[in-house]
Amino acid sequence: MFTSRAEYRLQLREDNADMRLTEMGRKLGLVDDVRWEAFSLKQEAVLREQERLKKTYVQPTSLATDIMVQMFGKPLEHEYSLFELLRRPEVSYDALLSIGIEGLGELEPAVREQVEIAAKYQGYIDRQAEEVARSRGQENAKLPSDLDYREIHGLPIEAQQKLNTQKPETIGQASRISGITPAAISLLLVYLKRKSKQKSLDAALGGDLNKLGVQSQDASVDKSNND
Repeated sequence: MFTSRAEYRLQLREDNADMRLTEMGRKLGLVDDVRWEAFSLKQEAVLREQERLKKTYVQPTSLATDIMVQMFGKPLEHEYSLFELLRRPEVSYDALLSIGIEGLGELEPAVREQVEIAAKYQGYIDRQAEEVARSRGQENAKLPSDLDYREIHGLPIEAQQKLNTQKPETIGQASRISGITPAAISLLLVYLKRKSKQKSLDAALGGDLNKLGVQSQDASVDKSNND
């Protein structure tokens, strides 16, 4: 399966394929009891180790300065959880073993790998999850039927052509057109937001102008009555 064009490919990794698909396969009757039990044990071990790393802290005073510099590049300024330390690019799970904390290392290699990779990707995945949530909230945003997508600055020619041909009614429909990337959707949202602001501004200015017109008429009537 090609993931290079996938919208949220950070989560479509080879290392977590079993975590993403085994439960679905079980519901479809494709995963037998032996495989399901092995998956369940791995999943529980990963979650348990992640929680343990998040609750286990290292104090700056508990490590020698030369060890901290060797592991982290500089001494620790304050206490950190092991999970926070593992999120650093230069820190591996094996490196944490040298700290000598009880219980570390008593895991299957596949579990250790999954825990470390999950920690490294955590920040990116959190941001992507926020993007997913925002996108879902904007799925039903309407696109003008007469919109000429060539007017949208920065939109690739391929995207312009596909959108002008298919004329999606909403952002959600546009996002499901092959070749329409998250970047293109972002440009559409920016365009809609700008148009909405312009429409509101025009409405406000129109109301002010109408008010001024009424006031001018009233002034003319008052002057005529005075005369």
